[in-house]
Amino acid sequence: MNDIEKLRVLLPHWIEHNSEHAAEFREWAERARQSEHRDAAWDVRVAAENLEAANDVLEAALEKLGGPLEHHPQG
Repeated sequence: MNDIEKLRVLLPHWIEHNSEHAAEFREWAERARQSEHRDAAWDVRVAAENLEAANDVLEAALEKLGGPLEHHPQG
């Protein structure tokens, strides 16, 4: 498997991982918003939005590479 094929396997994993973290960040931002630390909630929410923006760029890269490539381990 060459580097581009590896990237086509890795990118969907990274995108999914970022999405999971963004959802978790949003949950924690809501908890912070309901506390005396509302200003921190804004920062955590922005972090979630930044992860989602990163995913948009990663998805564009994946499309340019030809889309996801299923990884079938040898063995």
